[in-house]
Amino acid sequence: MNTSLTNAVRLLGAGLRALLVLTVVTGIVYPLAVTGVAQGLFPGKANGSEIEADGGRVVGSSLIGQAYDLPLGDGQETPEPDLKWFQGRPRNGLGANTVNTQYDLILSGATNRSADNAELARWVREAKAAVVEDNSVPGHPVDPSDVPADAVTSSGSGLDPDISPEYAALQVHRVAERNGLSAERVQELVDDHTEHRTLGFIGEPRVNVLRLNIALSQLRAPASER
Repeated sequence: MNTSLTNAVRLLGAGLRALLVLTVVTGIVYPLAVTGVAQGLFPGKANGSEIEADGGRVVGSSLIGQAYDLPLGDGQETPEPDLKWFQGRPRNGLGANTVNTQYDLILSGATNRSADNAELARWVREAKAAVVEDNSVPGHPVDPSDVPADAVTSSGSGLDPDISPEYAALQVHRVAERNGLSAERVQELVDDHTEHRTLGFIGEPRVNVLRLNIALSQLRAPASER
Protein backbone atom coordinates (compact mmCIF):
# COMPACT_ATOMS: atom_id res chain seq x y z
CA MET A 1 0.00 0.00 0.00
CA ASN A 2 2.74 2.42 1.04
CA THR A 3 4.84 1.37 -1.95
CA SER A 4 1.96 2.01 -4.37
CA LEU A 5 1.29 5.43 -2.84
CA THR A 6 4.98 6.31 -3.00
CA ASN A 7 5.20 5.30 -6.64
CA ALA A 8 2.08 7.30 -7.48
CA VAL A 9 3.47 10.40 -5.77
CA ARG A 10 6.81 9.93 -7.54
CA LEU A 11 5.16 9.55 -10.96
CA LEU A 12 2.91 12.52 -10.30
CA GLY A 13 5.92 14.63 -9.33
CA ALA A 14 7.83 13.56 -12.45
CA GLY A 15 4.81 14.38 -14.63
CA LEU A 16 4.45 17.83 -13.09
CA ARG A 17 8.16 18.54 -13.54
CA ALA A 18 7.97 17.43 -17.17
CA LEU A 19 4.90 19.62 -17.68
CA LEU A 20 6.70 22.61 -16.18
CA VAL A 21 9.84 22.07 -18.29
CA LEU A 22 7.90 21.55 -21.51
CA THR A 23 5.72 24.59 -20.79
CA VAL A 24 8.81 26.77 -20.33
CA VAL A 25 10.62 25.35 -23.37
CA THR A 26 7.74 25.17 -25.86
CA GLY A 27 5.62 27.99 -24.48
CA ILE A 28 8.27 30.60 -23.68
CA VAL A 29 11.81 29.78 -24.85
CA TYR A 30 10.95 28.42 -28.32
CA PRO A 31 8.48 31.19 -29.29
CA LEU A 32 10.93 33.86 -28.11
CA ALA A 33 13.79 32.23 -30.01
CA VAL A 34 11.78 31.92 -33.22
CA THR A 35 10.51 35.48 -32.89
CA GLY A 36 14.03 36.77 -32.26
CA VAL A 37 15.48 34.96 -35.27
CA ALA A 38 12.62 36.09 -37.50
CA GLN A 39 12.91 39.72 -36.40
CA GLY A 40 16.67 39.63 -36.82
CA LEU A 41 16.85 37.95 -40.24
CA PHE A 42 13.64 39.00 -42.04
CA PRO A 43 11.64 41.50 -39.98
CA GLY A 44 9.51 42.59 -42.94
CA LYS A 45 8.08 39.13 -43.53
CA ALA A 46 7.81 38.41 -39.80
CA ASN A 47 5.66 41.51 -39.34
CA GLY A 48 3.23 40.66 -42.12
CA SER A 49 5.01 42.07 -45.19
CA GLU A 50 3.62 45.52 -44.41
CA ILE A 51 3.75 48.26 -47.03
CA GLU A 52 4.28 51.84 -45.90
CA ALA A 53 3.40 55.09 -47.62
CA ASP A 54 2.80 58.74 -46.76
CA GLY A 55 5.77 59.12 -44.49
CA GLY A 56 5.81 55.69 -42.88
CA ARG A 57 2.08 55.01 -42.46
CA VAL A 58 1.23 51.32 -42.94
CA VAL A 59 -1.31 51.09 -45.76
CA GLY A 60 -1.52 47.33 -46.24
CA SER A 61 0.35 44.10 -46.83
CA SER A 62 2.04 42.96 -50.01
CA LEU A 63 0.37 39.57 -49.48
CA ILE A 64 -3.27 40.69 -49.20
CA GLY A 65 -5.31 42.39 -51.92
CA GLN A 66 -7.37 45.52 -51.35
CA ALA A 67 -10.49 47.00 -52.89
CA TYR A 68 -10.29 50.37 -54.67
CA ASP A 69 -13.93 51.38 -54.65
CA LEU A 70 -16.02 54.52 -54.52
CA PRO A 71 -18.01 55.18 -51.32
CA LEU A 72 -21.43 53.54 -51.25
CA GLY A 73 -24.23 55.80 -52.42
CA ASP A 74 -27.76 55.92 -51.03
CA GLY A 75 -29.42 52.55 -51.48
CA GLN A 76 -26.30 50.95 -52.92
CA GLU A 77 -25.33 47.49 -51.74
CA THR A 78 -22.39 46.85 -54.04
CA PRO A 79 -19.67 49.50 -54.36
CA GLU A 80 -18.50 50.63 -57.76
CA PRO A 81 -14.78 50.55 -58.59
CA ASP A 82 -12.91 53.85 -58.40
CA LEU A 83 -11.57 53.90 -61.94
CA LYS A 84 -8.76 56.34 -61.31
CA TRP A 85 -6.89 53.44 -59.66
CA PHE A 86 -5.63 50.15 -60.98
CA GLN A 87 -8.08 47.42 -60.04
CA GLY A 88 -7.22 43.97 -58.74
CA ARG A 89 -8.89 40.67 -59.47
CA PRO A 90 -12.70 40.65 -59.27
CA ARG A 91 -14.82 39.72 -56.25
CA ASN A 92 -18.18 38.04 -55.81
CA GLY A 93 -20.99 40.17 -57.17
CA LEU A 94 -18.51 41.69 -59.58
CA GLY A 95 -18.03 38.60 -61.69
CA ALA A 96 -15.79 36.54 -59.43
CA ASN A 97 -15.66 32.89 -58.49
CA THR A 98 -15.05 33.59 -54.81
CA VAL A 99 -16.95 33.82 -51.54
CA ASN A 100 -14.93 36.92 -50.68
CA THR A 101 -16.54 40.28 -51.42
CA GLN A 102 -14.16 42.82 -49.86
CA TYR A 103 -10.82 41.03 -49.40
CA ASP A 104 -12.01 40.04 -45.92
CA LEU A 105 -9.50 37.66 -44.31
CA ILE A 106 -12.28 35.82 -42.48
CA LEU A 107 -13.92 34.91 -45.79
CA SER A 108 -10.88 33.61 -47.62
CA GLY A 109 -11.86 30.90 -50.06
CA ALA A 110 -13.53 30.09 -53.35
CA THR A 111 -16.92 28.74 -54.35
CA ASN A 112 -15.34 25.70 -56.04
CA ARG A 113 -17.75 25.84 -58.97
CA SER A 114 -16.80 23.66 -61.91
CA ALA A 115 -15.61 25.15 -65.18
CA ASP A 116 -18.93 24.33 -66.88
CA ASN A 117 -21.08 25.77 -64.07
CA ALA A 118 -23.73 28.08 -65.56
CA GLU A 119 -23.46 30.67 -62.77
CA LEU A 120 -19.67 30.82 -63.07
CA ALA A 121 -19.98 31.24 -66.84
CA ARG A 122 -22.43 34.11 -66.29
CA TRP A 123 -20.07 35.76 -63.79
CA VAL A 124 -17.20 35.55 -66.28
CA ARG A 125 -19.30 37.03 -69.10
CA GLU A 126 -20.44 39.88 -66.85
CA ALA A 127 -16.91 40.51 -65.64
CA LYS A 128 -15.54 40.60 -69.18
CA ALA A 129 -18.24 43.04 -70.28
CA ALA A 130 -17.46 45.28 -67.29
CA VAL A 131 -13.71 45.18 -67.99
CA VAL A 132 -14.28 46.12 -71.62
CA GLU A 133 -16.67 48.94 -70.71
CA ASP A 134 -14.57 50.37 -67.88
CA ASN A 135 -11.27 50.33 -69.75
CA SER A 136 -12.34 51.45 -73.20
CA VAL A 137 -11.42 55.10 -73.68
CA PRO A 138 -11.72 57.26 -76.81
CA GLY A 139 -9.18 56.08 -79.33
CA HIS A 140 -8.33 52.97 -77.34
CA PRO A 141 -11.21 50.49 -77.25
CA VAL A 142 -10.65 47.17 -75.50
CA ASP A 143 -11.14 44.05 -77.58
CA PRO A 144 -12.90 41.33 -75.51
CA SER A 145 -10.37 38.80 -76.79
CA ASP A 146 -7.60 40.80 -75.10
CA VAL A 147 -9.12 40.47 -71.61
CA PRO A 148 -6.86 38.13 -69.58
CA ALA A 149 -8.19 35.39 -67.33
CA ASP A 150 -7.22 37.12 -64.07
CA ALA A 151 -9.40 40.09 -65.01
CA VAL A 152 -12.54 37.95 -64.87
CA THR A 153 -11.76 35.30 -62.24
CA SER A 154 -10.61 35.49 -58.65
CA SER A 155 -7.84 33.51 -57.02
CA GLY A 156 -8.56 30.42 -54.93
CA SER A 157 -8.28 32.47 -51.73
CA GLY A 158 -10.00 35.58 -53.03
CA LEU A 159 -7.11 37.56 -51.50
CA ASP A 160 -4.61 37.69 -54.39
CA PRO A 161 -2.72 41.02 -54.21
CA ASP A 162 -1.27 40.69 -57.72
CA ILE A 163 -2.50 40.91 -61.28
CA SER A 164 -0.84 39.89 -64.52
CA PRO A 165 1.19 42.46 -66.48
CA GLU A 166 -1.37 41.98 -69.28
CA TYR A 167 -4.26 43.05 -67.04
CA ALA A 168 -2.26 46.00 -65.72
CA ALA A 169 -1.42 47.08 -69.28
CA LEU A 170 -5.07 46.82 -70.28
CA GLN A 171 -5.90 49.40 -67.58
CA VAL A 172 -3.16 51.87 -68.53
CA HIS A 173 -5.15 54.12 -70.90
CA ARG A 174 -8.11 54.37 -68.50
CA VAL A 175 -5.87 55.19 -65.52
CA ALA A 176 -3.91 57.72 -67.57
CA GLU A 177 -7.07 59.48 -68.76
CA ARG A 178 -8.66 59.56 -65.30
CA ASN A 179 -5.52 61.08 -63.76
CA GLY A 180 -4.49 63.45 -66.53
CA LEU A 181 -1.28 61.55 -67.21
CA SER A 182 0.29 60.23 -70.37
CA ALA A 183 -0.23 56.57 -71.17
CA GLU A 184 3.51 56.21 -71.71
CA ARG A 185 4.27 57.40 -68.17
CA VAL A 186 1.67 55.11 -66.63
CA GLN A 187 2.97 52.17 -68.64
CA GLU A 188 6.43 52.91 -67.26
CA LEU A 189 4.98 52.51 -63.77
CA VAL A 190 3.59 49.11 -64.72
CA ASP A 191 6.91 48.03 -66.20
CA ASP A 192 8.80 49.24 -63.12
CA HIS A 193 6.50 47.25 -60.81
CA THR A 194 6.40 44.03 -62.81
CA GLU A 195 7.99 41.14 -60.93
CA HIS A 196 9.27 38.29 -63.05
CA ARG A 197 9.27 34.57 -62.33
CA THR A 198 11.23 33.63 -59.20
CA LEU A 199 14.58 32.16 -60.26
CA GLY A 200 13.37 32.47 -63.81
CA PHE A 201 10.93 29.54 -63.72
CA ILE A 202 8.80 29.61 -60.54
CA GLY A 203 5.40 31.27 -60.73
CA GLU A 204 4.22 33.83 -63.25
CA PRO A 205 5.08 37.48 -63.95
CA ARG A 206 2.94 39.68 -61.69
CA VAL A 207 2.25 43.23 -60.60
CA ASN A 208 1.40 44.08 -56.99
CA VAL A 209 -1.64 46.35 -57.22
CA LEU A 210 -1.07 48.16 -53.91
CA ARG A 211 2.54 49.02 -54.71
CA LEU A 212 1.50 50.14 -58.19
CA ASN A 213 -1.25 52.40 -56.86
CA ILE A 214 1.09 53.91 -54.27
CA ALA A 215 3.49 54.81 -57.08
CA LEU A 216 0.56 56.20 -59.05
CA SER A 217 -0.55 58.36 -56.11
CA GLN A 218 2.97 59.78 -55.83
CA LEU A 219 2.95 60.55 -59.55
CA ARG A 220 -0.41 62.31 -59.21
CA ALA A 221 0.66 64.38 -56.20
CA PRO A 222 1.95 67.93 -56.72
CA ALA A 223 5.74 68.20 -56.61
CA SER A 224 5.54 70.09 -53.29
CA GLU A 225 3.81 67.10 -51.64
CA ARG A 226 6.16 64.36 -52.86
